Amino acid sequence: MTATSGAQWRDANRAMWDERVPIHAASRHYDQAGFLAGGGDVNAFEVEEVGDVTGKRLVHLQCHMGQDTLSWARHGAAEVVGLDFSEPALEVARGLAAGLGFGPERASFVAADVYDAREALGGRTFDIVYTGIGALVWLPDVERWAEVAASLVAPGGFLYLAEFHPVADVLDWDTGTRFERDYLDEEAMVFDEPGTYTDGEANTRNNLNYEWNHSLGSVVSAIAATGLRIEFLHERDWTLFQKFASLEQTGRHFHQPGGVPRAPLMYSLKASRV
Repeated sequence: MTATSGAQWRDANRAMWDERVPIHAASRHYDQAGFLAGGGDVNAFEVEEVGDVTGKRLVHLQCHMGQDTLSWARHGAAEVVGLDFSEPALEVARGLAAGLGFGPERASFVAADVYDAREALGGRTFDIVYTGIGALVWLPDVERWAEVAASLVAPGGFLYLAEFHPVADVLDWDTGTRFERDYLDEEAMVFDEPGTYTDGEANTRNNLNYEWNHSLGSVVSAIAATGLRIEFLHERDWTLFQKFASLEQTGRHFHQPGGVPRAPLMYSLKASRV
């Protein structure tokens, strides 16, 4: 069985995420107490690009513990639905929703693989299909993902994607200016290391995981092939964490220092159904 066939990659990734849920939930990174007190909003550029969500129905694919999902409810969405394959993560999300006073008619969470979202959501469609930062790298087939995501977009609605730029995933750690991997490589990247992004020293057991780097062209082409109309594609020269040793922090953004060739580090895309 290859890394991308059968359930091998999915089972490994789910076990890895399930184990890390309590670590993430207790971390300063997610700061759940602060979130319940009104902090921890989605990024400002996402709020600006998505626009007014008042009265809208929004589904968040690969929502993890649901904080971004619930942030859209706090911004006025009439209904938010989070979908993720980790039931422990969704238990945390449901607890947060209850803590914010959102009943299931306002905020609900569905346990399913993203490729099964259409069936898991009963064929429903939404005004906004949102997928948060750091989601696509966990999926082997971006064309299949795009087909599923597009099927959830209601007439007049749109898909919004914000992601780390795939170019950034093939550059060197020291300077972020040299290619260390093939940008067009479609093979799985296999990792087996303890810890997690909220705690690199965490003693974890389920460490095997599979990731894929999807070129920007493959993502845009996959979405365009569904019939959705690309409204914009924005590339950014900053990111949200210390991706390279050379990056300098200004507020919440990390960017290359002056005099260093800039690489795209993040991107966002909106695609509408007319």
